[in-house]
Amino acid sequence: MARHEVESEVTGNVWKVLMTPGAAVSEGDVIMILESMKMEIPVESPSDGTLAEVCVAEEQQVEEDQLLAVVEA
Repeated sequence: MARHEVESEVTGNVWKVLMTPGAAVSEGDVIMILESMKMEIPVESPSDGTLAEVCVAEEQQVEEDQLLAVVEA
């Protein structure tokens, strides 16, 4: 099983987590939304599979390249 780590592209805050671990995801599905500099940035699944882990919580501050979630394909 391939493991894909989803990392933050920006420094910001987790505005909303849309999916929970165990959810089936398709490539491009939005897992969560980050807020940075008043902009909403969707975080998408890199592949089809299962959302194995969400590593952050809503309102948590995140740094660029921080691990946000893991998708198992």
